[in-house]
This record gives sequence, C-alpha cells and structure tokens, in this order.
Amino acid sequence: MKSTGHEGIQRRFGHFLIALPLALALLAGPAQAQGQAQQLVLGISEGSSGGLDHAQVIAKYQGLAEVIGKALKAKVSVVFAREFKQLEEGMQTGRFDLVMARPSDYPARGMRDYGYSYIASTKPDGQCFVIAPKGSELKTINDVKGKRIALPEQIAYMSRFCAAELRDKGILVDKENVQFVREQAAVGFYLDNKFADVGGVASYSGIGKKWEKDGGRVLHKSVPQPYFPLVAHKRIKPEQVKAIQEELLTLPASDAGKDVLKRIGIDQFDTTSEPRMRELLKWLNI
Repeated sequence: MKSTGHEGIQRRFGHFLIALPLALALLAGPAQAQGQAQQLVLGISEGSSGGLDHAQVIAKYQGLAEVIGKALKAKVSVVFAREFKQLEEGMQTGRFDLVMARPSDYPARGMRDYGYSYIASTKPDGQCFVIAPKGSELKTINDVKGKRIALPEQIAYMSRFCAAELRDKGILVDKENVQFVREQAAVGFYLDNKFADVGGVASYSGIGKKWEKDGGRVLHKSVPQPYFPLVAHKRIKPEQVKAIQEELLTLPASDAGKDVLKRIGIDQFDTTSEPRMRELLKWLNI
C-alpha cells in the first residue's frame, strides 16, 4: 500500500531521530576521548634539601596542579622526582609533561637538551651570598682573593653558581684555597669554627636566610638567576603555555591563589625570566 504524504514525513523524521544520536556520538566521540586521555604529569623536584615523602609533595603541589589543569582543561597529576637521575630521565623520555624543579640547571637542561618550553620561574630569584663570620676583617668581594673559601660540594648547583659569580669578579675558584663541604649548613660551621674565612651559600637556603639575622655578614650578593623554574614538554602548545602563564600571574590576587603560593613557599611567579633561563647553563659553564 502506498504511503500517504503524512506517513512519509513521519518515516523520514523517524529515520532522522535514529541517525541524529549516532551522528552526534561520532562528532563528540573523539573530543570526549581526547578529554579522557588528557592526563598530564607534573614532575616535581625540590633538590637534595627536601625531606618530604611522595604523599607530602602531592599535597604540597596539588593546588598548583589544579591551577595548571584549569588552564589546560586537563587533569594534572603530581609525581615526586626524589632523585636527580629520575628527574633527568623523566625529561629525556618525555614522561613528564611539565617539570618544576630546583636546582634551576635541570629545567634549563630540559629546555636546551630535551625540547621543553619555558613557562615561568618563581620569586624571589636565587642568588649566591658570599658570607663571612661576625667580626671578619673582610669588607668586600675584592678581599676574598687569597682567603680560605668554603663552598658546597663541587658538583652542587650552588657551588657552580658561586664559582661563576666569583669568576666574574676575577676570582678563579680552581686557583684559590677552596674547601668543598657536603652541605650548605656545613659552610656556616666552617666559618664559625675558623676552618674558612669566607663561604658561598644560596640566598634561599636555611643558612642564607638567617645568616645576617644571626650576626654574620654578607659581603656580596650575586647577580640574580631564575629560581625553581616551571617548564613544559614540546607537546604542550604555545597557546597552552600562555594560558598557564595567565593563570599563574593571577594567583596573588585571590585568597585561594595566595594559599597555593604559600604552600609552595614562594611569593609569586615570574613569566619574564626566559632570556636568563636560556643563558644560565652558559653562565655556569655546563
């Protein structure tokens, strides 16, 4: 029996209703799958000075991961890179989508050697403080030449940092009477016990923060260099990097953002330090 016009319209409309969900599923499927697959990893390293375990690090940086995730519309998981070898391998293999690490030479190597992009560093910057004990006769950096110098262990970032600064001031560490010690706190011990005349420590170290408060003297503060940088794997697109930067810069403007910064132990993020980051390894001569 031949269909009426009304029945034909109903049949065609019914076919349309059946096909519509399938078409929408085909269109939405890839986007949904992509959203589900967007699981990013933020590798965190606090250097050799941190005493936190993995759970504590996750709790400490979870707020930052959520800020980054908001910018990328993705879930960002925190992974603690306790050992420098783990951090290096994570960048080399691309396991880490994002890396925030100190010492700063590791993110700088990520940029130079493994294709990572700069996002930001943190404030305040890092410096080498050249320190002397209370009552020292030394007055300026120029008086350091020929004196007994205590520095952190030779392969340590801050030892290289201080050596680069001293080099720029005409003092070559390999030609001076230098004693390398295991930890920065030991630099203070050497000075207090007259095993050395002058020492070099990080501005952000425990001893660097309290040396003057405890009566010691800071003879010289080095050129500032980027501290605790954040970098992104090359699969993170430039527009995504920009979105992260915009979110990071808004943090001091809200109580929630201030809490994120406070948990990490920084004042704010700096998105202007890329030129210094790219020159850092050359300056350190590594």
